[in-house]
Amino acid sequence: MILTVPLLGKTTSLLGSLVSKFSPITAANLCLSSTTNATKSLEEQVGLPPRPKKPLTPYFRFMAEHRSKLHAENRKVPAIELVRIISKKWETCDPSVKARLQEQYTIDRQKYIENRTKYEANISDKQRKEIKGLKQEIKETKEKRIMRKRVKELGRPKKPASAFIKFLAKEKMKTPPRPQQPWRDWFKQTAAKWMQLSQDEKNVYLQESRRDFEAYKKELTLWEERMIRQGNVDVIRHSSLIDPPEPKPRSQTKLKK
Repeated sequence: MILTVPLLGKTTSLLGSLVSKFSPITAANLCLSSTTNATKSLEEQVGLPPRPKKPLTPYFRFMAEHRSKLHAENRKVPAIELVRIISKKWETCDPSVKARLQEQYTIDRQKYIENRTKYEANISDKQRKEIKGLKQEIKETKEKRIMRKRVKELGRPKKPASAFIKFLAKEKMKTPPRPQQPWRDWFKQTAAKWMQLSQDEKNVYLQESRRDFEAYKKELTLWEERMIRQGNVDVIRHSSLIDPPEPKPRSQTKLKK
């Protein structure tokens, strides 16, 4: 479940999920970790060069050749309208233009097939296995995103903030980040403050968090009973079912982590 605290803005969901599993300092370090993998292809993530790109078909090459020129001449025209204009031009363009583009496509496609064959031959069995694991992770992430959207639409109660998130929200109001201070630096400093609190000081936040969590469990139980009556069994926690389904096997990539 995603933790949400309005005071912390867009980053709270991430922080809440992190802090529910890790200590504040560990969560801070995870937040500071590099996000370069998000922009890399699966092949690049396992140490391979980028996969050869498929050549543009004659139609899309024609569109690429005309789009920038038409956009410069008609900057106020919406992108979808530009596509319609180019499509009409394609339908009425000289056959010799289409023949030229088709010939170029045939040449480029042959080069692509050759490059792709060489590329595939250089992928080791280990890398293929890693790529398969990453694809499985992407699939699971997509399924979880769809499920999160579904349970939100069905009105599932939100899991309350942890003790640390409550402390973080209070500190943000008391000592917000300075104008030129990177948020991640402020977060790391605040996480260090939490670690320095005495147990009595932490207990104030812990007790409040426990009260909220007890209320949340009661709300969640009532919501799940309503979902069962409505036939939405797929959104119910497995522990709440008499005959829970078999757990899905975890991907090898996650098991290594």
